[in-house]
Amino acid sequence: MPRTVTAHLFSTVNGVAESPHLFQFDAFGDVEGELMGRSLAGVTDVVMGRRLWQEWSQYWPSNTDDGFGDFINPVRKHVVATTLTGDLDWNSRAVHGDPIAYTKALASSDEAGGIIVAGGIETVRSLFLGGAIDTLTLTIHPAVTGQGRRLFDDTVPVTRLNLLDHTITPAGNAVLTYSLRHA
Repeated sequence: MPRTVTAHLFSTVNGVAESPHLFQFDAFGDVEGELMGRSLAGVTDVVMGRRLWQEWSQYWPSNTDDGFGDFINPVRKHVVATTLTGDLDWNSRAVHGDPIAYTKALASSDEAGGIIVAGGIETVRSLFLGGAIDTLTLTIHPAVTGQGRRLFDDTVPVTRLNLLDHTITPAGNAVLTYSLRHA
């Protein structure tokens, strides 16, 4: 049975998903933390882009004072990269070649546990539209920003989705979970 591949990003009402720390403000409370905890439960592998890996691999190994550090440090990390060579530290390996095929093969492996695609934006976009991500959860914060990259920008063709789940949190976030709609 294939392993489940998920992604969870934070977004503004107008679709900006870049640098969520600039728009989350006070809109991340206990309910959001509980939902994030549930999405990470049982995950054994994380797929991420090179820039995100470089940022996190500099920060998280020495920061274990919150629950996310306890999750991200020991988990296996698969880094979508064309420029990284050699052995990677922090329980990581470089993914060269087609990241969609790699992620689908990872999901079909005999390993146990779930897979989450942590980012960046281009990695999540290409894997989701390529059918390698089973579910995409967007936590839409009650904020609008005039600048920043959007998950689905003007390059994305019309793509139909199925709404699988939804929650409105006390902090005012809409947490929406989607899958691709196959015609």
